[in-house]
Amino acid sequence: MAVRSTYLVFAALGLAGATWVSRLPQIRERMDLDAASVGLPLLLIAVGGVMVLPLAGTVVTRRGPRRTVSAVAVLVGIGLGAVALGFAFWPPLLFTGLFLLGTATGFWDVAVTVHAAAVERRLGRVLMSRFFAGFSLGTLTGACLGALMSALRVPVGLHIGAVAIIVTLLTPWAARSFLSEPGSTARSPRVNMPGAVPGAWREPRMVLIGLVALAFALAEGAGSNWISLAVIDRHHTTAAVGTLAYAAFLTAVTLGRWLGPVIVDRLGRPATLRAAACSASLGVVLFACGPGLWTGFAGALLWGAGSALGFPVGLSAGSDDPARAAARVGVITSIGYCGFVGGPAADWIPRRTDRPRTGVAGGRGSHGRLRRPGGRRPCHPADRTRTSGRHRIRRARTLSTQRRTPCRPVHP
Repeated sequence: MAVRSTYLVFAALGLAGATWVSRLPQIRERMDLDAASVGLPLLLIAVGGVMVLPLAGTVVTRRGPRRTVSAVAVLVGIGLGAVALGFAFWPPLLFTGLFLLGTATGFWDVAVTVHAAAVERRLGRVLMSRFFAGFSLGTLTGACLGALMSALRVPVGLHIGAVAIIVTLLTPWAARSFLSEPGSTARSPRVNMPGAVPGAWREPRMVLIGLVALAFALAEGAGSNWISLAVIDRHHTTAAVGTLAYAAFLTAVTLGRWLGPVIVDRLGRPATLRAAACSASLGVVLFACGPGLWTGFAGALLWGAGSALGFPVGLSAGSDDPARAAARVGVITSIGYCGFVGGPAADWIPRRTDRPRTGVAGGRGSHGRLRRPGGRRPCHPADRTRTSGRHRIRRARTLSTQRRTPCRPVHP
Protein backbone atom coordinates (compact mmCIF):
# COMPACT_ATOMS: atom_id res chain seq x y z
CA MET A 1 0.00 0.00 0.00
CA ALA A 2 2.87 2.40 0.72
CA VAL A 3 4.20 1.97 -2.82
CA ARG A 4 0.81 2.59 -4.42
CA SER A 5 0.12 5.61 -2.25
CA THR A 6 3.53 7.07 -3.15
CA TYR A 7 2.78 6.67 -6.85
CA LEU A 8 -0.60 8.31 -6.35
CA VAL A 9 0.79 11.31 -4.45
CA PHE A 10 3.48 11.85 -7.09
CA ALA A 11 0.81 11.67 -9.80
CA ALA A 12 -1.40 14.17 -7.97
CA LEU A 13 1.52 16.60 -7.75
CA GLY A 14 2.13 16.29 -11.48
CA LEU A 15 -1.56 16.73 -12.27
CA ALA A 16 -1.74 19.94 -10.24
CA GLY A 17 1.23 21.49 -12.02
CA ALA A 18 0.33 20.44 -15.56
CA THR A 19 -3.30 21.54 -15.33
CA TRP A 20 -2.65 25.27 -15.33
CA VAL A 21 0.35 24.98 -17.68
CA SER A 22 -1.83 23.16 -20.23
CA ARG A 23 -4.15 26.20 -20.29
CA LEU A 24 -1.31 28.73 -20.48
CA PRO A 25 -2.11 29.71 -24.10
CA GLN A 26 -5.66 30.64 -23.04
CA ILE A 27 -4.36 32.46 -19.96
CA ARG A 28 -1.95 34.43 -22.13
CA GLU A 29 -4.75 35.39 -24.53
CA ARG A 30 -7.31 36.17 -21.83
CA MET A 31 -4.93 38.40 -19.85
CA ASP A 32 -3.40 39.95 -22.99
CA LEU A 33 0.16 39.04 -21.97
CA ASP A 34 2.93 39.87 -24.40
CA ALA A 35 5.98 37.70 -25.00
CA ALA A 36 7.86 39.38 -22.15
CA SER A 37 5.07 39.22 -19.58
CA VAL A 38 4.14 35.57 -20.12
CA GLY A 39 7.33 34.48 -18.35
CA LEU A 40 6.37 36.32 -15.17
CA PRO A 41 3.81 33.80 -13.86
CA LEU A 42 6.22 30.96 -14.63
CA LEU A 43 8.99 32.75 -12.78
CA LEU A 44 6.65 33.55 -9.89
CA ILE A 45 5.68 29.94 -9.22
CA ALA A 46 9.31 28.80 -9.36
CA VAL A 47 10.48 31.53 -6.98
CA GLY A 48 7.75 30.56 -4.53
CA GLY A 49 9.08 27.02 -4.46
CA VAL A 50 12.73 28.00 -4.09
CA MET A 51 12.00 30.33 -1.17
CA VAL A 52 10.65 27.56 1.06
CA LEU A 53 13.00 24.73 0.11
CA PRO A 54 15.69 25.60 2.71
CA LEU A 55 12.99 25.20 5.39
CA ALA A 56 11.31 22.16 3.88
CA GLY A 57 13.84 19.66 5.25
CA THR A 58 13.31 20.92 8.79
CA VAL A 59 9.52 20.84 8.46
CA VAL A 60 9.54 17.30 7.05
CA THR A 61 11.93 16.14 9.75
CA ARG A 62 9.74 17.57 12.52
CA ARG A 63 6.27 16.79 11.16
CA GLY A 64 6.90 13.76 8.96
CA PRO A 65 6.05 13.23 5.28
CA ARG A 66 2.48 12.08 5.91
CA ARG A 67 1.31 15.17 7.78
CA THR A 68 3.34 17.51 5.57
CA VAL A 69 1.85 16.15 2.35
CA SER A 70 -1.69 16.21 3.75
CA ALA A 71 -1.33 19.85 4.79
CA VAL A 72 0.30 21.20 1.65
CA ALA A 73 -2.21 19.39 -0.57
CA VAL A 74 -4.85 21.72 0.83
CA LEU A 75 -2.62 24.71 0.04
CA VAL A 76 -2.13 23.42 -3.51
CA GLY A 77 -5.90 23.18 -3.92
CA ILE A 78 -6.31 26.73 -2.61
CA GLY A 79 -3.62 27.95 -5.01
CA LEU A 80 -5.29 26.32 -8.02
CA GLY A 81 -8.65 27.70 -6.90
CA ALA A 82 -7.15 31.19 -6.75
CA VAL A 83 -5.78 30.72 -10.28
CA ALA A 84 -9.24 29.71 -11.52
CA LEU A 85 -10.96 32.66 -9.85
CA GLY A 86 -8.24 35.08 -10.91
CA PHE A 87 -8.58 34.04 -14.54
CA ALA A 88 -12.31 34.65 -14.43
CA PHE A 89 -12.52 37.78 -12.28
CA TRP A 90 -9.33 39.46 -11.01
CA PRO A 91 -5.85 38.91 -12.57
CA PRO A 92 -3.83 39.80 -9.41
CA LEU A 93 -5.52 36.86 -7.66
CA LEU A 94 -4.16 34.57 -10.39
CA PHE A 95 -0.58 35.63 -9.65
CA THR A 96 -1.17 35.21 -5.92
CA GLY A 97 -2.47 31.71 -6.52
CA LEU A 98 0.57 30.79 -8.58
CA PHE A 99 2.93 31.99 -5.85
CA LEU A 100 1.00 29.97 -3.25
CA LEU A 101 1.04 26.96 -5.56
CA GLY A 102 4.82 27.20 -5.91
CA THR A 103 5.29 27.58 -2.15
CA ALA A 104 3.18 24.52 -1.34
CA THR A 105 4.87 22.49 -4.09
CA GLY A 106 8.28 23.14 -2.53
CA PHE A 107 7.24 21.46 0.72
CA TRP A 108 5.44 18.70 -1.18
CA ASP A 109 8.54 17.85 -3.26
CA VAL A 110 10.79 17.27 -0.26
CA ALA A 111 8.17 15.39 1.78
CA VAL A 112 7.18 12.89 -0.90
CA THR A 113 10.82 12.37 -1.96
CA VAL A 114 11.88 11.55 1.62
CA HIS A 115 9.03 9.03 1.85
CA ALA A 116 9.91 7.56 -1.55
CA ALA A 117 13.52 7.07 -0.40
CA ALA A 118 12.28 5.28 2.73
CA VAL A 119 10.14 2.95 0.61
CA GLU A 120 13.08 2.34 -1.72
CA ARG A 121 15.34 1.38 1.19
CA ARG A 122 12.72 -0.91 2.72
CA LEU A 123 12.22 -2.82 -0.52
CA GLY A 124 15.92 -2.86 -1.39
CA ARG A 125 15.30 -1.83 -5.01
CA VAL A 126 15.95 1.24 -7.18
CA LEU A 127 12.50 2.80 -7.51
CA MET A 128 13.01 6.56 -7.29
CA SER A 129 12.86 7.15 -11.04
CA ARG A 130 9.64 5.11 -11.27
CA PHE A 131 8.09 7.18 -8.53
CA PHE A 132 8.97 10.24 -10.59
CA ALA A 133 7.41 8.43 -13.55
CA GLY A 134 4.22 8.60 -11.52
CA PHE A 135 4.71 12.36 -11.34
CA SER A 136 5.27 12.48 -15.09
CA LEU A 137 2.18 10.35 -15.66
CA GLY A 138 0.22 12.89 -13.66
CA THR A 139 1.62 15.74 -15.78
CA LEU A 140 0.83 13.79 -18.96
CA THR A 141 -2.72 13.25 -17.76
CA GLY A 142 -3.03 16.95 -17.00
CA ALA A 143 -1.64 17.92 -20.42
CA CYS A 144 -3.94 15.55 -22.33
CA LEU A 145 -6.91 16.66 -20.25
CA GLY A 146 -5.97 20.27 -20.95
CA ALA A 147 -5.81 19.58 -24.70
CA LEU A 148 -9.24 17.94 -24.55
CA MET A 149 -10.70 20.81 -22.53
CA SER A 150 -9.22 23.31 -25.00
CA ALA A 151 -10.70 21.44 -27.96
CA LEU A 152 -14.11 21.27 -26.27
CA ARG A 153 -13.86 24.96 -25.26
CA VAL A 154 -14.45 24.18 -21.59
CA PRO A 155 -13.92 27.34 -19.49
CA VAL A 156 -10.46 27.58 -17.99
CA GLY A 157 -11.78 28.48 -14.54
CA LEU A 158 -14.10 25.46 -14.45
CA HIS A 159 -11.36 23.09 -15.56
CA ILE A 160 -8.73 24.28 -13.07
CA GLY A 161 -11.26 24.54 -10.23
CA ALA A 162 -12.38 20.94 -10.71
CA VAL A 163 -8.79 19.69 -10.62
CA ALA A 164 -8.18 21.73 -7.45
CA ILE A 165 -11.01 19.90 -5.69
CA ILE A 166 -9.74 16.49 -6.85
CA VAL A 167 -6.18 17.15 -5.65
CA THR A 168 -7.36 18.50 -2.30
CA LEU A 169 -9.48 15.43 -1.57
CA LEU A 170 -7.39 12.69 -3.15
CA THR A 171 -3.94 13.48 -1.75
CA PRO A 172 -4.65 13.34 2.03
CA TRP A 173 -6.57 10.10 1.49
CA ALA A 174 -3.58 8.54 -0.32
CA ALA A 175 -1.09 9.82 2.28
CA ARG A 176 -2.88 7.82 4.99
CA SER A 177 -1.09 4.71 3.64
CA PHE A 178 2.40 6.19 3.97
CA LEU A 179 5.01 4.49 6.12
CA SER A 180 5.00 5.55 9.75
CA GLU A 181 6.81 8.91 9.61
CA PRO A 182 10.18 7.84 8.14
CA GLY A 183 11.51 11.37 8.37
CA SER A 184 10.22 12.37 11.81
CA THR A 185 12.32 13.31 14.80
CA ALA A 186 11.35 10.07 16.49
CA ARG A 187 13.78 8.34 14.14
CA SER A 188 16.22 11.10 13.29
CA PRO A 189 18.50 12.78 15.81
CA ARG A 190 18.01 16.50 16.26
CA VAL A 191 21.54 17.28 15.17
CA ASN A 192 20.75 15.99 11.69
CA MET A 193 18.03 18.54 11.06
CA PRO A 194 19.17 21.10 8.48
CA GLY A 195 17.67 23.91 10.54
CA ALA A 196 19.87 23.01 13.52
CA VAL A 197 23.23 22.05 12.00
CA PRO A 198 23.53 22.59 8.23
CA GLY A 199 26.01 19.73 7.85
CA ALA A 200 24.57 18.59 4.54
CA TRP A 201 25.43 21.94 2.97
CA ARG A 202 29.08 21.38 3.90
CA GLU A 203 29.29 18.09 2.00
CA PRO A 204 30.90 18.72 -1.43
CA ARG A 205 29.30 15.56 -2.81
CA MET A 206 25.80 16.81 -2.03
CA VAL A 207 26.51 20.21 -3.58
CA LEU A 208 27.84 18.59 -6.77
CA ILE A 209 24.83 16.29 -6.97
CA GLY A 210 22.64 19.34 -6.52
CA LEU A 211 24.37 21.08 -9.44
CA VAL A 212 23.77 18.04 -11.65
CA ALA A 213 20.13 18.05 -10.60
CA LEU A 214 20.00 21.78 -11.39
CA ALA A 215 21.18 21.18 -14.97
CA PHE A 216 18.55 18.52 -15.61
CA ALA A 217 15.86 20.52 -13.84
CA LEU A 218 16.65 23.47 -16.11
CA ALA A 219 16.18 21.24 -19.16
CA GLU A 220 12.93 19.78 -17.84
CA GLY A 221 11.58 23.10 -16.60
CA ALA A 222 12.32 24.91 -19.86
CA GLY A 223 10.56 22.17 -21.80
CA SER A 224 7.55 22.12 -19.54
CA ASN A 225 7.19 25.91 -19.57
CA TRP A 226 7.94 26.83 -23.17
CA ILE A 227 7.36 23.94 -25.57
CA SER A 228 3.65 24.57 -26.14
CA LEU A 229 4.07 28.32 -26.65
CA ALA A 230 7.16 27.91 -28.84
CA VAL A 231 5.33 25.48 -31.14
CA ILE A 232 2.33 27.81 -31.41
CA ASP A 233 4.36 30.93 -32.13
CA ARG A 234 7.02 29.43 -34.37
CA HIS A 235 4.86 27.13 -36.49
CA HIS A 236 1.70 29.29 -36.39
CA THR A 237 -0.51 26.46 -35.19
CA THR A 238 -3.39 26.17 -32.74
CA ALA A 239 -3.33 25.91 -28.97
CA ALA A 240 -4.44 22.27 -29.15
CA VAL A 241 -1.40 21.33 -31.28
CA GLY A 242 0.90 23.21 -28.92
CA THR A 243 -0.54 21.30 -25.98
CA LEU A 244 -0.04 18.02 -27.88
CA ALA A 245 3.65 18.89 -28.31
CA TYR A 246 3.81 19.45 -24.57
CA ALA A 247 2.11 16.07 -24.08
CA ALA A 248 4.70 14.42 -26.35
CA PHE A 249 7.48 15.86 -24.20
CA LEU A 250 5.80 14.55 -21.04
CA THR A 251 5.27 11.12 -22.62
CA ALA A 252 9.01 10.83 -23.24
CA VAL A 253 9.75 11.94 -19.67
CA THR A 254 7.32 9.35 -18.30
CA LEU A 255 8.74 6.46 -20.34
CA GLY A 256 12.30 7.45 -19.53
CA ARG A 257 11.60 7.44 -15.81
CA TRP A 258 9.68 4.19 -15.90
CA LEU A 259 12.63 2.49 -17.63
CA GLY A 260 15.07 4.25 -15.30
CA PRO A 261 15.71 1.35 -12.88
CA VAL A 262 16.62 -0.98 -15.76
CA ILE A 263 18.95 1.62 -17.28
CA VAL A 264 20.63 2.45 -13.96
CA ASP A 265 21.13 -1.24 -13.13
CA ARG A 266 22.82 -1.82 -16.50
CA LEU A 267 24.89 1.35 -16.87
CA GLY A 268 25.24 2.71 -13.35
CA ARG A 269 24.43 6.23 -12.24
CA PRO A 270 27.34 8.15 -13.90
CA ALA A 271 26.95 6.55 -17.35
CA THR A 272 23.17 6.99 -17.19
CA LEU A 273 23.53 10.70 -16.52
CA ARG A 274 26.02 11.14 -19.38
CA ALA A 275 23.71 9.40 -21.87
CA ALA A 276 20.74 11.42 -20.64
CA ALA A 277 22.64 14.69 -21.08
CA CYS A 278 23.52 13.81 -24.69
CA SER A 279 19.89 12.97 -25.49
CA ALA A 280 18.56 16.18 -23.95
CA SER A 281 21.14 18.33 -25.77
CA LEU A 282 20.34 16.73 -29.14
CA GLY A 283 16.62 17.17 -28.53
CA VAL A 284 16.96 20.87 -27.71
CA VAL A 285 18.99 21.51 -30.88
CA LEU A 286 16.51 19.59 -33.04
CA PHE A 287 13.52 21.36 -31.49
CA ALA A 288 15.02 24.84 -31.82
CA CYS A 289 16.65 24.50 -35.25
CA GLY A 290 14.55 21.88 -37.04
CA PRO A 291 12.84 23.00 -40.25
CA GLY A 292 9.29 21.79 -39.62
CA LEU A 293 6.68 20.83 -37.10
CA TRP A 294 7.64 17.16 -37.20
CA THR A 295 11.19 17.99 -36.12
CA GLY A 296 9.71 19.97 -33.26
CA PHE A 297 7.84 16.90 -32.04
CA ALA A 298 10.90 14.66 -32.55
CA GLY A 299 13.08 17.11 -30.65
CA ALA A 300 10.53 17.29 -27.83
CA LEU A 301 10.65 13.48 -27.51
CA LEU A 302 14.47 13.38 -27.30
CA TRP A 303 14.46 16.38 -24.99
CA GLY A 304 11.99 14.76 -22.62
CA ALA A 305 13.75 11.37 -22.62
CA GLY A 306 17.08 13.02 -21.82
CA SER A 307 15.80 15.22 -19.01
CA ALA A 308 13.87 12.41 -17.32
CA LEU A 309 16.45 10.77 -15.08
CA GLY A 310 18.76 13.51 -13.79
CA PHE A 311 16.63 14.74 -10.90
CA PRO A 312 15.42 11.35 -9.54
CA VAL A 313 18.85 9.73 -9.84
CA GLY A 314 20.40 12.62 -7.92
CA LEU A 315 17.77 12.42 -5.17
CA SER A 316 18.23 8.66 -4.92
CA ALA A 317 21.98 9.14 -4.47
CA GLY A 318 21.38 11.69 -1.73
CA SER A 319 18.99 9.42 0.15
CA ASP A 320 21.34 6.47 0.65
CA ASP A 321 21.78 7.31 4.36
CA PRO A 322 18.34 7.19 6.05
CA ALA A 323 19.47 9.25 9.05
CA ARG A 324 20.43 12.21 6.84
CA ALA A 325 17.97 11.70 3.99
CA ALA A 326 15.74 14.70 4.78
CA ALA A 327 18.69 17.11 5.13
CA ARG A 328 20.43 15.91 1.98
CA VAL A 329 17.24 15.84 -0.07
CA GLY A 330 16.60 19.40 1.09
CA VAL A 331 20.05 20.48 -0.15
CA ILE A 332 19.74 18.74 -3.53
CA THR A 333 16.21 19.98 -4.06
CA SER A 334 17.10 23.53 -3.02
CA ILE A 335 19.92 23.68 -5.58
CA GLY A 336 18.14 21.72 -8.29
CA TYR A 337 14.90 23.64 -8.02
CA CYS A 338 16.74 26.77 -9.15
CA GLY A 339 16.72 25.15 -12.59
CA PHE A 340 12.95 25.51 -12.69
CA VAL A 341 13.49 29.23 -12.02
CA GLY A 342 16.05 29.39 -14.81
CA GLY A 343 13.55 28.23 -17.44
CA PRO A 344 11.23 31.24 -17.10
CA ALA A 345 14.06 33.63 -16.21
CA ALA A 346 16.04 32.70 -19.32
CA ASP A 347 13.37 34.33 -21.45
CA TRP A 348 11.68 36.87 -19.17
CA ILE A 349 14.80 38.73 -17.96
CA PRO A 350 16.36 39.26 -21.42
CA ARG A 351 13.06 40.53 -22.77
CA ARG A 352 12.90 43.08 -19.98
CA THR A 353 16.51 44.21 -20.44
CA ASP A 354 16.66 44.19 -24.28
CA ARG A 355 19.56 41.73 -24.31
CA PRO A 356 19.98 38.82 -26.74
CA ARG A 357 18.23 35.62 -25.81
CA THR A 358 19.63 32.13 -26.23
CA GLY A 359 16.72 30.05 -24.94
CA VAL A 360 14.24 28.05 -26.98
CA ALA A 361 11.52 30.62 -26.50
CA GLY A 362 13.90 33.34 -27.58
CA GLY A 363 14.08 31.74 -31.02
CA ARG A 364 10.51 32.72 -31.70
CA GLY A 365 11.42 36.25 -32.73
CA SER A 366 12.73 35.37 -36.19
CA HIS A 367 9.74 33.17 -36.97
CA GLY A 368 6.88 34.79 -35.13
CA ARG A 369 5.92 37.37 -37.79
CA LEU A 370 5.27 36.94 -41.50
CA ARG A 371 6.65 39.26 -44.14
CA ARG A 372 4.79 40.52 -47.14
CA PRO A 373 5.50 38.83 -50.51
CA GLY A 374 8.41 40.40 -52.30
CA GLY A 375 10.84 40.26 -49.40
CA ARG A 376 10.48 43.89 -48.29
CA ARG A 377 8.14 45.30 -45.70
CA PRO A 378 5.79 48.18 -46.53
CA CYS A 379 6.18 51.33 -44.53
CA HIS A 380 4.63 54.74 -44.42
CA PRO A 381 6.79 57.59 -45.75
CA ALA A 382 6.55 59.28 -42.38
CA ASP A 383 8.43 56.38 -40.81
CA ARG A 384 11.65 57.56 -42.48
CA THR A 385 11.36 61.01 -40.95
CA ARG A 386 11.19 59.84 -37.38
CA THR A 387 14.78 59.78 -36.20
CA SER A 388 14.55 60.14 -32.42
CA GLY A 389 16.44 57.54 -30.40
CA ARG A 390 13.42 56.76 -28.24
CA HIS A 391 11.30 56.03 -31.29
CA ARG A 392 13.92 53.76 -32.81
CA ILE A 393 14.22 51.78 -29.58
CA ARG A 394 10.47 51.41 -29.28
CA ARG A 395 10.13 50.19 -32.86
CA ALA A 396 13.08 47.82 -32.44
CA ARG A 397 11.30 46.02 -29.62
CA THR A 398 8.21 45.29 -31.71
CA LEU A 399 9.57 45.14 -35.26
CA SER A 400 12.99 43.60 -34.76
CA THR A 401 12.63 41.20 -37.66
CA GLN A 402 11.51 43.94 -40.05
CA ARG A 403 14.63 46.05 -39.53
CA ARG A 404 16.68 43.62 -41.58
CA THR A 405 14.96 44.62 -44.86
CA PRO A 406 14.65 48.06 -46.48
CA CYS A 407 11.39 49.97 -46.59
CA ARG A 408 9.19 49.87 -49.68
CA PRO A 409 7.17 53.10 -49.91
CA VAL A 410 3.40 52.75 -49.95
CA HIS A 411 1.67 55.26 -52.20
CA PRO A 412 -1.87 56.28 -51.34
